[in-house]
Amino acid sequence: MHQTNYLVREPLLDPRQRVVGYELTWQGGAGQVALPTQAALEDLVAFVAAEVYSEEDGWLLRDKTLFLEAVPGMLSTDALHNLPPEHTVLSLKAVALANADTLSAVQALRAGGVGILLRDADLARVGSRLGTIASFVEVKFTGADVAAQARAYAALKASNLRMVGRPVTTWADFDACAALGLDAFVGKLHLTPRPGSDTKGMNPAQTIIMQLMQMVNANADIKQLEDVLKRDAALSYKLLRYINSAGFGAGREIASLRQAITLLGYAPLYRWLTLLLATASTSGYSPVLLETAVVRGRLAELLGTKALGKADAENIFVAGMFSLLDRLLGIPMEEVLSSIQLSDDVVAALLSRSGKYGQYLALAEACELNSNLVSSLAGALSLTPAEVNKAHLSALAWTQSIAG
Repeated sequence: MHQTNYLVREPLLDPRQRVVGYELTWQGGAGQVALPTQAALEDLVAFVAAEVYSEEDGWLLRDKTLFLEAVPGMLSTDALHNLPPEHTVLSLKAVALANADTLSAVQALRAGGVGILLRDADLARVGSRLGTIASFVEVKFTGADVAAQARAYAALKASNLRMVGRPVTTWADFDACAALGLDAFVGKLHLTPRPGSDTKGMNPAQTIIMQLMQMVNANADIKQLEDVLKRDAALSYKLLRYINSAGFGAGREIASLRQAITLLGYAPLYRWLTLLLATASTSGYSPVLLETAVVRGRLAELLGTKALGKADAENIFVAGMFSLLDRLLGIPMEEVLSSIQLSDDVVAALLSRSGKYGQYLALAEACELNSNLVSSLAGALSLTPAEVNKAHLSALAWTQSIAG
C-alpha cells in the first residue's frame, strides 16, 4: 500500500505541548483517507517497521510512540513483531471487543506490551475491567457539561486508562482538557500560535545566531566567526559538543572554536545554525512547533535531493526550517526575512510556496496536514508514493537522532 497511497502524520501532544507520538494513516491518491482493509493495514505496519527499526540501532524514533489504525484481522500479523511493543499502540473500535476472538487477540497483545487504544467507546458503560484490556481510550471533549465529563474522565483514570482527546482544536479546549487530566491531544494546534504569548521577536541567543548566519553568508573570516561565538558560552559549548559527537566522526578531540569552524565548513555550519535558531526559541508553544519545523525541513530536503542535487536540497532544508519561524518568534514572516539575507528561491518558497523550492516545501507541509494536495504535488514533482513515504519516515527518524 505504501507504493500507491501516501503516509500522513498527526502529532499527539502531552499537557506540556510536547510531541509524545504520531498517528500514522494512509491517504488515497484522490486525497481521501484510504480504507483500512486488513491487507492495507498490515502493509502499513510492515513498511513502518522496516523504516523506523533496525537490528543495529533499534528504535529510531527514540521516545516517540506510534499510533496505528487496526482492524481485528490484523491483530495477529507477523509484522507486529517487528515493532517494539512499548512504542506501538493499535487503534481499534470498541465494538470489535464484542467478538471473543478479537478480545483474546487484544489481550494477548496487551500481555506482550503492545498498547491498545479504543475508539468510539461508550464512556458511560466503561467498567473497571476495561483498564486491563486497553491502555488508551479516545474521548471527544466538548465545552458543554464539563462537570459530567470530569466525572467520566475520573472514572477512566481510576481504571488505569490513559485518555487521548480528539479533536482538540483550540487552546482553550486544550487547557480545559489538561486540567481534566487528559494525557494526550490530537488536533491542529501544533500549527496554531498560542494567543497571549508575551514572547515576541528574537531573544539574545537567536540574535547572535542570526548574526553568525549573516557572516557565514558573507564568507566572513574564521577569526571573525570565532570572536562572535566567544560572546556566547552556551553556543560555543554546543558547537564543540556537536563537532566532537560520535555522529560527526571527527576522529580526534576538537578543543578550539577555530578548529571546529574549519573542520565543519561554512555550508554545514550554516545548516547547524539554522537548526539552533529554532531550538533557541523560548515561546510557550515551541516544543511542538520546533519538532514540526525540523521534520518539515528534513522531509523537504529529502524530497528535493534526487531532482535538484545536494546543494539545492540544503537550501530547501533551510526553507523548511524557516517556514515556521514566524510562529516560533511571534512576528510576521516578512519581518523574519528582513533580518537575514536569503536567496530569491528560498524567499519565494517561504512567502508563496513558489520558485524552485516551493513545491517541495508545500509537499512536506501537505504530509502533516492530511491535505488533498499530497497526491497532486507529488505527481507534479514526479515523486512516487513509495519515495515520499520513505522520505517521510526517514525525516521523522532523523529528527529524533538530533534531538536533545
